[in-house]
Amino acid sequence: MARHPNAIGVGSIAFSVIVLGFALAVLVQARQDATARAIENADNLARVIEHDITYTAELTDLSIQAAVDGAQDADVMRLPEHLRKELLFDRSATASQYIGSLLCLDSRGKIIVDSTSAVPRSVDLADRLWFTVHRDNPNLGLFISRPLRSRLNPNEVDLMFSRRVNHPDGSFAGVVVAAFRLDYFKNLLSGVRLGPGGAITLLQDDGHVILRYPNDETQVDEDFTGRKNFERFRRTHETSFFGTSGRDGQERLYNFREFEKLKMIVIIAPSSRYVFADWTSRAWYIGIVTALLIVGLLFAAQLLSVEFRHRLEVEEHLRNMTRIDGLTGLTNRRSLDDRLMLEWLRSKRSGKPLALLFVDIDRFKNYNDTYGHQAGDDALTAVAQAIARNSQRQGDIAARFGGEEFVVVLPETDGAGAAVVAANIHSAVRALAIEHTESEHGVITVSIGVACTDTEEVADALALIKVADQAVYRAKASGRNQTSAAEPCGDAAVTT
Repeated sequence: MARHPNAIGVGSIAFSVIVLGFALAVLVQARQDATARAIENADNLARVIEHDITYTAELTDLSIQAAVDGAQDADVMRLPEHLRKELLFDRSATASQYIGSLLCLDSRGKIIVDSTSAVPRSVDLADRLWFTVHRDNPNLGLFISRPLRSRLNPNEVDLMFSRRVNHPDGSFAGVVVAAFRLDYFKNLLSGVRLGPGGAITLLQDDGHVILRYPNDETQVDEDFTGRKNFERFRRTHETSFFGTSGRDGQERLYNFREFEKLKMIVIIAPSSRYVFADWTSRAWYIGIVTALLIVGLLFAAQLLSVEFRHRLEVEEHLRNMTRIDGLTGLTNRRSLDDRLMLEWLRSKRSGKPLALLFVDIDRFKNYNDTYGHQAGDDALTAVAQAIARNSQRQGDIAARFGGEEFVVVLPETDGAGAAVVAANIHSAVRALAIEHTESEHGVITVSIGVACTDTEEVADALALIKVADQAVYRAKASGRNQTSAAEPCGDAAVTT
């Protein structure tokens, strides 16, 4: 603890800053995690939408290609009208409820085969983009138009899937086209839940909107070209970012996905308020708790500082007086240092040996974690008393070194004598039979390191402790519940 009352105030302020910084870091990380989850969910949803639309488009295209193959067969086109229709538009081509009609047009844009009418309807479609684009481009392949209001069914808005039909010499013979109802896309997206304010937009890669969900009566052929968020995507190729809608002013998390096989883009855009709904409530909770904690801490620090001024002298006096470890009743570390130095000097003067045992309770942290700190304190006390009972000669010092570590100083004792004391301590600790399920021995045991003044590495009292500590590590490495002696104190390891 700080030795000056003012340090309490400084420390409490510093700690408050740390707490506040930690709370902010937690909130920032939580916000980033919420964003990452929302992006991942949007990407997964976009993949599912892409897969479903691509699969449906491929099935539709297969029907169109079959009709194109038939239309390019002169024998098929010479068949009677009803047989020709059956061959060109078989049941697989008309099974989908979302295909309004399949048409085969000649080079002038006149319907020559109509899947929904026994007699082809008399409508000139030569001016339609899906017709002219095939007429002018022999190698176009499948063409998907923008949403168009049907000329055959004025109440419908369709996407037109079309392919070119050629004469045997490769010249333009007409077009096979399928009118695909937008109801398919509405039904596909109707089960999606993006929360309040969320929106899904399906558009072609040139920016023309196919469908927006929830359905807001988007006008046919709406174009996103020039809109801020769409242009940001096209310019930077960022697939996820926060942006403000130009339509309603709401901030959303925009997630773009380009289809691999179709010239389409889907935009998943949940509202920012929905993305951060849980985070916002958590932020309020953490903010209030942190504020109360800091205020309480500063208030308590002020009271403590005042009280500390009055008690500082008394505490200092008591600290100087106490020489006993409050938990175990053994000599404390401060007293150990003083008394060990005296015994070291006495040993050097008299030439008589001095031995030191370093005792460490095996796997004590696991014991604390399993049985709790109260049980740990009880175990520490019991082991300390067992050590004390086996070091009762005049001049022997049994001390708590720190945590679960103890030191026994044995004046006028050589390595052999120290090994005997170590064995007695092992036996006494095992006799306690304190259950320890996390230990390989089933009960609390100790590892002991032995050092003595005969050891070459021992140049002073501190070195004596260091050598004994190193011996403890060897005992633990050898399986614990052992004594390891530094040469020439005794054998390298003695199993008890």
